[in-house]
Amino acid sequence: MPAVSADVIELPPSSKPERVYGHLRRLIRELALPPGAPLRKDEIAAALGVSRGPVSDAIARLAEDGLVEVFPQHGSFVAPVRAADVREALFIRTALETEAMRRLAATAAPALLDRLDANLAGQAEALAAGDFAGFYDLDEALHAAMFAAAESPRALRLLDAARAPLDRLRRTALPEPGRPEATLAEHRRLVDAVRSGDSEFAAAAMRVHLAAVARTVEAELAKTREAPVRRA
Repeated sequence: MPAVSADVIELPPSSKPERVYGHLRRLIRELALPPGAPLRKDEIAAALGVSRGPVSDAIARLAEDGLVEVFPQHGSFVAPVRAADVREALFIRTALETEAMRRLAATAAPALLDRLDANLAGQAEALAAGDFAGFYDLDEALHAAMFAAAESPRALRLLDAARAPLDRLRRTALPEPGRPEATLAEHRRLVDAVRSGDSEFAAAAMRVHLAAVARTVEAELAKTREAPVRRA
């Protein structure tokens, strides 16, 4: 299993199932575990210093997220990137985040705006340094902070699950020329829209941003469809 270190990673006992899940989900999202990669429970358990139980629980959750396929008697494997799953994720994400922005603009506290501004500064620094992985993490953190401020925990869990099929494709799309800079500009407009206090303006800003994300995703899906033809 290429992405699990040979050194044992210490996980807090009280959160082992959650941490195993988060660790594997991140490896899959970042393509360190690519589509089709086997998930060998004994190897994962040894690498993370846990029993097979938390690993089994994590794999079951990842299967619910659409990131893993479990075949009885054959094993568990990282799921392929499927266009239908990605498009469904975009549909759900657009509905949830647009409504969250509408609510947030009417209630945003100054402390939240300060956090969002600090995040934007970090994004700019990451881009200047060519740190696309760091930029992606800050992108996700910005959206998470805005959505969490809408104070709807159940919707937040639904959004997190919906994002899972989208993460891997967006990770490959991010370094395309000009797109990271455009993303940062869109993020700045999102924060300005929240600061304006205008709920409809904020919702529209999110729709515009996610429409741009959708265009990038569709371009990546087209490349995925074309890839087998080029190899033939």
